[in-house]
Amino acid sequence: MGRLENRFERLFFSTRWLVAPIYAGLVGGLVVVLVKFMQLMVHLVLHCLSLDFDDMSVAVLDMIDLALLANLVLIVMFAGYENYVSRLDLRDHVDYPRWMGQVTFGDIKVKLMASIVAMSAIHLLADFLRLNSMTNRTLAWSVGIHMAFVVSGVLVAVMDKIAEHKPTQGETSHSEKH
Repeated sequence: MGRLENRFERLFFSTRWLVAPIYAGLVGGLVVVLVKFMQLMVHLVLHCLSLDFDDMSVAVLDMIDLALLANLVLIVMFAGYENYVSRLDLRDHVDYPRWMGQVTFGDIKVKLMASIVAMSAIHLLADFLRLNSMTNRTLAWSVGIHMAFVVSGVLVAVMDKIAEHKPTQGETSHSEKH
């Protein structure tokens, strides 16, 4: 029975490799973000002299938004792969980022929400720059959605902090000590 259980556990453990192609597929998503970034960059350069300040600002904000999205994809790719599939054996590489190998699932959730809040803020700022072409209803929805992201981000961070300080087996909680 022990050998059968051991084989099952090895098979079960090896299923983590089923998510590896998903992380590899995020490389394709990163390429799409790069293509869109380059498209925006070319448009901005070709039209920079004819764009007014607000349109130029919105274009630059869109580029910042794409940069945040690209960083988020990288964090999910690397941290997800290292946390759930296998360690990257590149620690001796000169460009190996210090944060890699230290990002937990909780960190990924908080970074994801922070990125969503930042991207939402960028879209909200772009909406305010286009104020004369926005209806009050559309602007109210933009503010409401942004605030929902902010509240969700704060709640995710608080829940992660609570889970991080949860006493492990054998430890006593702060309330039990007093």
